[in-house]
Amino acid sequence: MERTRIHRTRRLRGTLIALTAASGLLLTGCGGAGDSGQSSKADGRQNSGGGSGYAPAPAPAQSNSSGEQQDGARSEGEQDGTEGDFAPPPDYLSTFALDVDTASYGYARRTLADGRRPDPSTIRPEEFVNSFRQDYERPHGNGFSVTVDGARTDRENWSLVRVGLATRTAEQDGERPPAALTFVIDISGSMAEPGRLDLAKDSLGVMTDRLRDDDSVAIVTFSDEAETVLPMTRLDDNRDRVHDAIDELEPTDSTNLGAGVRTGYATAVKGLREGATNRVVLVSDALANTGDTEANSILDRISDARREHGITLFGVGVGSDYGDALMEQLADKGDGNTTYVANESDARKVFSEQLPRNIDLTARDAKAQVAFDPETVAEFRLIGYDNRRVADDDFRDDRVDGGEVGPGHTVTALYAVRTRQSASGHLATATVRWLDPETREPHEKSGQLESGSLHESLWDAPSRLQVAAVAAYFADALRKGDDQWTTLPDAPALSELAEKADKLAEKTEDEAIRRLAEAIDQARRYED
Repeated sequence: MERTRIHRTRRLRGTLIALTAASGLLLTGCGGAGDSGQSSKADGRQNSGGGSGYAPAPAPAQSNSSGEQQDGARSEGEQDGTEGDFAPPPDYLSTFALDVDTASYGYARRTLADGRRPDPSTIRPEEFVNSFRQDYERPHGNGFSVTVDGARTDRENWSLVRVGLATRTAEQDGERPPAALTFVIDISGSMAEPGRLDLAKDSLGVMTDRLRDDDSVAIVTFSDEAETVLPMTRLDDNRDRVHDAIDELEPTDSTNLGAGVRTGYATAVKGLREGATNRVVLVSDALANTGDTEANSILDRISDARREHGITLFGVGVGSDYGDALMEQLADKGDGNTTYVANESDARKVFSEQLPRNIDLTARDAKAQVAFDPETVAEFRLIGYDNRRVADDDFRDDRVDGGEVGPGHTVTALYAVRTRQSASGHLATATVRWLDPETREPHEKSGQLESGSLHESLWDAPSRLQVAAVAAYFADALRKGDDQWTTLPDAPALSELAEKADKLAEKTEDEAIRRLAEAIDQARRYED
């Protein structure tokens, strides 16, 4: 999905600070109508519960392209006087589209388990962070709760700030609408490798038994050409027919992914169900080598189906060799999300838990904007979300795409923040904006953080905040070697990070964190 960046120069820094400070005041207590604001948590977090409150957020302002604000100075490495231009003045806003993808972390784990270091270009820190369960409060209806907390690191004046957004649990709001799912399955020769098509077939079979009678399924296959092997079929008394179609899938020939996606969307449009969630599910190693091989070209051909009918794309990546960049771009431009499955356990979780959760939507075009207080914050950097940045001016422009989010999701954004020496008071206000999935009416919700609420030590902070930090530091370490990324403040060595993950796994009794500790330990062998 294309997101424009708009850069406007402010005339006076003093005017900017005044406007931003005023925005912070406007946001103080901006729960919605009938919502009196945020409640303080004992652990220092500040939370604003869900609902459909519409409230003002920071006035849009300029953000530089790196996402790192430098307190009036040029960014490190920035050239002086290029064509007479000066470095843009700093602002204290950060705006991004929400992202619930996890494929980058899953593929990194698979690569490490295979004895290789992941390519730094495949590492997206937000997908590492969002791979782990968080303990945010849940709203009662559609939309989000907003939680903002953080902790100081051992590097002077540097903290990690966590912005947490959560949707309702699926069980709290009755039954989901019926689903019309078109599975586009890669049966090219590369899918013959164990852990690819065999995984997909097994998992699709399990999922077919768990979907409801009023759900519908279509199956499209592609290799050098694409074919609809099962038109949109109501499950009801047809589960055997669906199972037979899955069982007959066999790998062959090359990978014309473009043809598969085009045929998949055509099949989805033909079988469109009003009142249902219509979605294309792409299962592939994304190693396109025939026909269209570029995300823009592939998605442009089916743009009408996406825009007119709201058919979104859910990408499921498989295989030790995996076209991560292409799959991520397809899901991004297809208003959907991606995940990666490395083994049978992953696959069953995706198709039996994550996919049903992604059938329903609680928010469309969701974006977040964080306003840092210039009186207390000297500089900050959003960790990850590099492909999800949105121009600050576009926060309230509902024509600009955001992220689609379903029930049971949490979205976490971490910031590295340097506070001013001895500064105290208001630190940041985070606002999420989304459209109602049915009416497309806009809503907003906010949460705030005071500097005095920061935990004094990151490694004494609540466990789930520590988990988010470990995941971010791990992604940061795997990006080593790519000079475009600045190391996070107070980054532990991988050996220390593995120990912290081990302790957190023991404390939380969470197997997902145990697997994180194992992956970090595997990565230690690749340290220079």
